[in-house]
Amino acid sequence: MGRVTEARDAALDPAVMREQYRTAELDESALAPDPSGQFARWFEDAAASPEIHEPNAMVVSTATPDGRPSSRTVLLKHYDERGFVFFTNYASRKGAELAANPYVSLLFPWHPVARQVIVTGTAARVGRDETAAYFRTRPHGSQLGAWASAQSSVIGSRTELLSRYEELAERYPRGEQVPVPPHWGGFRVAPDAVEFWQGHENRLHDRLRYVAEADGAGWRVERLSP
Repeated sequence: MGRVTEARDAALDPAVMREQYRTAELDESALAPDPSGQFARWFEDAAASPEIHEPNAMVVSTATPDGRPSSRTVLLKHYDERGFVFFTNYASRKGAELAANPYVSLLFPWHPVARQVIVTGTAARVGRDETAAYFRTRPHGSQLGAWASAQSSVIGSRTELLSRYEELAERYPRGEQVPVPPHWGGFRVAPDAVEFWQGHENRLHDRLRYVAEADGAGWRVERLSP
């Protein structure tokens, strides 16, 4: 029994878990002129990969004004040259932290294709018209869920949450328009840097980072050591 336990513990030792990435090199000459264009290329590749579940899933990291960080997975809902948009409860932990400290980081962890995209920038609320337009595209149940959950707050039980949902389902049955919650909406993250990470053998990864020029005249590309 002792030997079985030792073997199991050794198999689960994270120190010995590793993988050699065998991918094509990422060269500066092959990059799009701006990070939005390069992200579009990689996002299309990720969406086409059957190994990547929810390619629009990203880790959003925020921090309090005194620097205490927190992270969670959120779904990207729009992107263009202005930035990356996601939606949330403004009273949630991330919403409160962004209201007090707008600096944010986004991470797209596309592990099956040995790629990551890391965005740093500042977040600002999108307009209510943009929020309402997106809210109307959500499934009826998700619309009700935005009302039912006081996101990040302590709740007594799951039964309490489901009871709230059922009350809302009776008030707004399927087919009836659900109003947009005033406490719910979008954030747009305007990037000041976007890094494209491509894994390679022997940990000699490619890391190419777009950095916004201070005068707003475009982007420069830097190669980072892995």
